[in-house]
Amino acid sequence: MITNNGPQFSLTLKAVESKQTVNDLVIKEDGAATLISEDKIVYYYVGDKKSLKDLGNNLERLIKANKYDLNIDVDSFLSIFIEQEETFQKIIESVVFASHKDLDYKETSGEPKSINFMFDEEYTPLYEASMIKMEYMDFARDLQDLPPNIGTSVEIANRLVEKAKGVPNVKVTVYDKKQIEALGMGLLLSVNAGSHVEARVVVMEYASDSSKKKTALVGKGITFDTGGYNLKPSNFIENMKFDMSGAAIVSSTVMALAKAKAKVNVVSIALLTDNRIGGHATLTESVITSMNGKTVEITNTDAEGRLVLADGLTFAVRETKADRAITVATLTGSIAIALGKWFNGTFSPSEEFYSEFEEAAQKAQESIWRMPLIDDHLKAMQCSKVADLANSEPGREAGSSTAAAFLNSFAEGKEYIHLDIAATADADKRGRAPMLRTMFELLNK
Repeated sequence: MITNNGPQFSLTLKAVESKQTVNDLVIKEDGAATLISEDKIVYYYVGDKKSLKDLGNNLERLIKANKYDLNIDVDSFLSIFIEQEETFQKIIESVVFASHKDLDYKETSGEPKSINFMFDEEYTPLYEASMIKMEYMDFARDLQDLPPNIGTSVEIANRLVEKAKGVPNVKVTVYDKKQIEALGMGLLLSVNAGSHVEARVVVMEYASDSSKKKTALVGKGITFDTGGYNLKPSNFIENMKFDMSGAAIVSSTVMALAKAKAKVNVVSIALLTDNRIGGHATLTESVITSMNGKTVEITNTDAEGRLVLADGLTFAVRETKADRAITVATLTGSIAIALGKWFNGTFSPSEEFYSEFEEAAQKAQESIWRMPLIDDHLKAMQCSKVADLANSEPGREAGSSTAAAFLNSFAEGKEYIHLDIAATADADKRGRAPMLRTMFELLNK
């Protein structure tokens, strides 16, 4: 249970630094926590570096290991760190993230300990905004953590519909296979062809201010990725249940914005299917017609995420009349090689839109890195002898950028940002729902 300025527990977490006189038993190492039982205080030591990123990581580890109901003296942290609002946000969101009860199906499962934040009332609006973000971030994380035999396209669609019932002014539309066929979403259907579970497209719309640019958030929702006939080897098939992370994140972002009563015009498009082998599965070298009419040669059935997103972008532009779009996807292994787990790969041909997004990422305290996106990347995807595009570039050069260029060709000239979260979507076999907070900050105006 999370409360703020409520009845206090026996123990309090309090920040201290070298300038202060503290008990000699306090471990004076950055991020160290020392319980002094006679004081009924857990002292959190802040070193000279005063890094908010380190603070968040340390608090997350501390709270996950915590065995006590705990007050957190937020004001003690604010007296040490210079960036007041940023520090407050980092504390609240890191602690709430770590306090969330992770999804499991164990016979017995412990409950997280209760937390009571103590802070000056002037921070209440910031607290309320952070709690909204974290509610839907945790919902997205629970969707990410679903085992693939439970978290099918149909089940995830149902859970999104059910969650949206509690959010005023969100319009939800679920498209089944027949409706997807009627829309001409050939690329999505080609990925779904080998599955006995039908594809779903879940569209969530929230328009509190129709005068604003309509922003479409398009999420890859591959509920499990075998690689299709370009079958993944065992060491790469692990964690493929997280390949639906983009769909969970974009849908949850719209619900968070609606609950926050943001002045925005936004729509999310979650493209849900698994990618299996089987008698009806799409063969390598097949040619498929996309929703916008471009033909695509399937040179690699394991490059399926860009296929569903391409049809999602066409839906965003033509059906929802979006002015700009963001795609969110666990798209390429190449991004992990380029950036590791430390950055979310970001691609955009739109300078103004990217600048606005970068500012939002700084406010959300999420790390992004802009990757190159040039004409030659698209030319590499125009290598097919029989179709307008190939879905996978020959060779291993600039794999993340060529994938982004493929997607950008379906944006039809609209302002566009692509987020490759393949290296950041999960950690230690748990979903982390990256970029939700950044998109919330971008649109919560």
